[in-house]
Amino acid sequence: MWLPRGQGSSASKSWTWGGTARWMAVVMLLAPTLAACEGSTGFRPMYGAATLADTEAKLASVSFGPIPGRVGQKIRNELIFHSTGGGSPLPPKYHVDIAIRQQIVSTLVRKDGESQSQVYNLEAKFQLIRIADNAVLLEGTSYGRASFERYDSIYSNVKAREDAENRAARAVAQDIKTRLAAFLSGTA
Repeated sequence: MWLPRGQGSSASKSWTWGGTARWMAVVMLLAPTLAACEGSTGFRPMYGAATLADTEAKLASVSFGPIPGRVGQKIRNELIFHSTGGGSPLPPKYHVDIAIRQQIVSTLVRKDGESQSQVYNLEAKFQLIRIADNAVLLEGTSYGRASFERYDSIYSNVKAREDAENRAARAVAQDIKTRLAAFLSGTA
């Protein structure tokens, strides 16, 4: 937008760029240049239309080894469901081994020494292995945390802790799935 200098709007007076007009012109000049450069960067959207089917097929060809304990089974079931969509898995090309470590930390302690609030910490170390040559392609650690309250009822305490374990397991499974998808979307 052109703004006149001084008072009035006479055509004989000089004109200057306004702040908004200047930025609009810069954006309009740079947009085609940036759009042309975008295709040559090598970056691909992880969930883009062109690679979504390939990534889903690669995720469906991942097998997950057993993980001990109830929380481990929850993580494994979440990963299997998210990688196959509940359908039949493809013949495995990759295998994921996962080892978990669990810890409960008291965050709020009453005067009598009893814990009133706790945090459930979950750490999962994983390895993505190519079955053809047993090569480790990806290693990583995922973390999940969920807090829960302590009650006078034993049943309430058990259910609160179980709910915290489930929430942490879902968070860990989602993180592992996202990292596997990101890695597999970039492999041939």
